Amino acid sequence: MGSETSSEELRKLLPPLAAEDHWCAECNIDYTKIEIDDALTIIKAVPELARANVELVSGRILQLRPDDSWSMLEYLCHIRDVYATFTIRLYRAQHEDRPAVEPMLNDLRAHRFAYNDLEANSVLEELEHNVDGFAYQVDRVKDWNRTVSRLPEEIRTSRWLVRQAMHEGVHHLADMTWVREQVEVVTKG
Repeated sequence: MGSETSSEELRKLLPPLAAEDHWCAECNIDYTKIEIDDALTIIKAVPELARANVELVSGRILQLRPDDSWSMLEYLCHIRDVYATFTIRLYRAQHEDRPAVEPMLNDLRAHRFAYNDLEANSVLEELEHNVDGFAYQVDRVKDWNRTVSRLPEEIRTSRWLVRQAMHEGVHHLADMTWVREQVEVVTKG
């Protein structure tokens, strides 16, 4: 995206946010059935699960991309960023009146910040810190019905922010596993 990208073009680039009552068939996650404590338990396990996934492969394998998807390392960086971003979003939901939150612009981040050139152990450490920070923020929520919006029609509650953060971790850990399996087939074949 260059500086000439209009706000209308940006809107077209953004995938829609999952709904408050989202159900992900791939992950078998139904937002309406997820309690905050359960979501937080799952979120706190994400760093350990990510580390276990990374430890199954050697260096360069982490950077390989099957087809047009991200590498394992790029997914790992995205998961790290999710917990930093959602910590800030949750904080703002509690301290501002329906703040408009920035989109993550995932592909832009991956490219501009050279995710695929980073060192996995450092990213894993940052992920642990970001999850700890997110958990700290969750413990301070006083009103789960306070909202944020990314686009005017995308109003989401604080409760949704936690459920979405949990789903992002689960979904992208599965993406990392899929990438690892695809890359292993190619490199061993």
